[in-house]
Amino acid sequence: MLKIEANIHPARLDDVQAALEQQGIVGVMMSQIMDHGGPDGPRAFYRGAEYRASTPRVRLEMLVSHERADDVVELLNRVARTGLGDDGIILIYEVADAVRIGRGEHLQYSLV
Repeated sequence: MLKIEANIHPARLDDVQAALEQQGIVGVMMSQIMDHGGPDGPRAFYRGAEYRASTPRVRLEMLVSHERADDVVELLNRVARTGLGDDGIILIYEVADAVRIGRGEHLQYSLV
């Protein structure tokens, strides 16, 4: 099982959600985050001083099987792209185990 985490522009959220649902991907966790970027991040000026500006993002987190991971990453990469430069990032993690709180059962299968 793999965990895919994607930090995307909020304007692309509806399109990404629709594309994931169309592919049968459910159980996506979403949260609002602020991306402070690196040297290539957006810059702003305040009282004549330049500083790095933070950018609002939406973080999507989902568990997928190894077999579906490449398709999900390709879908996210295609649909979340804005063409404006820094469109976010997709991270992929190996998940060793998952346990349902309350029941204590270990998930031996992928959620999608």
